[in-house]
Amino acid sequence: MQKLNFPTYSFRFKSSENKISIFDSIRKKFVILQPEEWVRQHCVQYLMEVKRYPKSLINVEKELIVNGLKKRYDIVIYNSNGSIHLIVECKSPTITVNQNTFDQIAQYNLVLNASYLMVTNGLNHYYCQMDFENERYQFLKDIPDYNL
Repeated sequence: MQKLNFPTYSFRFKSSENKISIFDSIRKKFVILQPEEWVRQHCVQYLMEVKRYPKSLINVEKELIVNGLKKRYDIVIYNSNGSIHLIVECKSPTITVNQNTFDQIAQYNLVLNASYLMVTNGLNHYYCQMDFENERYQFLKDIPDYNL
């Protein structure tokens, strides 16, 4: 798999039926290793190891309903009170992050109401803080570290 713009992490892999799987420590199971999954697993490790978000507050690949359609978010980090702190949208490294990507995460956020958004293709990372009062987001250099 491609080297990403994240620190290097060690992952557990297994191979069966000519497919390689990577262990997802949040879902506690092996999942097929696709380029987007490679980005998602690096991002989860980054959020836990660098940003210090507790594993217990991280959720991966869950369904939500947006405008009557079933969608799946990549990563959500909850606040300890159950509200949503951060949504992360992961793309394959071959996908260019563009306005469509931001429109997608903004649609998810109409339902989830996260304070922060992160979009990454593993090579480029973009961070935003929501301004609900003015219905827009402001780009940041980074997302905040976890604090109690």
